[in-house]
Amino acid sequence: MKTDATLVVMAAGMGSRFGGLKQLEPIGPGGEALLDFSVYDAVAAGFNKVVFIIKHAIEDDFKRIVGSRIEKNVDVDYVFQETDKLPSGYVCPADRSKPWGTGHAIWCCKDTVKTPFAVINADDYYGKSAFKQIYDHLCEQKGDYCMVGFRLKNTLTENGSVSRGVCNTENGKLVSVTERTEIIDCRYKDENGEWIALPEDTVVSMNMWGFTPDVFSYAERDLISFLDEKINVPKAEFYLPGIVSGVIGNGEKEVSVLVAEDKWYGVTYKEDKAQVVAALAEKIEKGEYPF
Repeated sequence: MKTDATLVVMAAGMGSRFGGLKQLEPIGPGGEALLDFSVYDAVAAGFNKVVFIIKHAIEDDFKRIVGSRIEKNVDVDYVFQETDKLPSGYVCPADRSKPWGTGHAIWCCKDTVKTPFAVINADDYYGKSAFKQIYDHLCEQKGDYCMVGFRLKNTLTENGSVSRGVCNTENGKLVSVTERTEIIDCRYKDENGEWIALPEDTVVSMNMWGFTPDVFSYAERDLISFLDEKINVPKAEFYLPGIVSGVIGNGEKEVSVLVAEDKWYGVTYKEDKAQVVAALAEKIEKGEYPF
């Protein structure tokens, strides 16, 4: 019997470096966005519901441009990530404009997502094998969590530096994720301004996680701790990897690391778009996508 599984797509953030709402940027020949490709791959892998995390400010455009296409092929629901959506007893400061972060985005799904689920960024292309691996792992119902990592060499752009979460693993399990910024050509700049080389096959996180619904209790616990400490810090954010680090550190959950050997695509900079369009056009020509 097929296992019910949900794909959660984080689409509430604006692309600061890209300079616009890149979740809706047309990539495919029919105006498809990157998330159209991800949803297609996820449904083919076995996912039977999609939940989009968005903001009310983009709701009409998002539903018209993206939702109307995708809901023809799979059950679709929406969760709204707003700064005033907080645990009971907490009030968003009046001067807060910045979103609370990816950890908060996941917490916002607690009343909507009832099955094992995968989490992805709306503006990343992960490839077919990534979705197949994560769906198969969720179907095993081991109760642990998982992530799909990618080889560093397959996640870089020629148009500028990137930030990547470098994974430390042991026996196929995640030990920690260390954020490295200013990565160029498999090198990153450390706190002293020195360039440090990373092996090109280093496994990095591209924010593709697999969870069971019990993660929401951990997310709420950690969100409350975050708010107690930083609710009045205007730019502080509560990140999803922080929740993962917490359950690993407390010995509450193991996180299996699945490695996709596909090339990841994303539009970090405007100049990246032409390469991504060409790469996906080639896949469409080969018959991998019906767009």
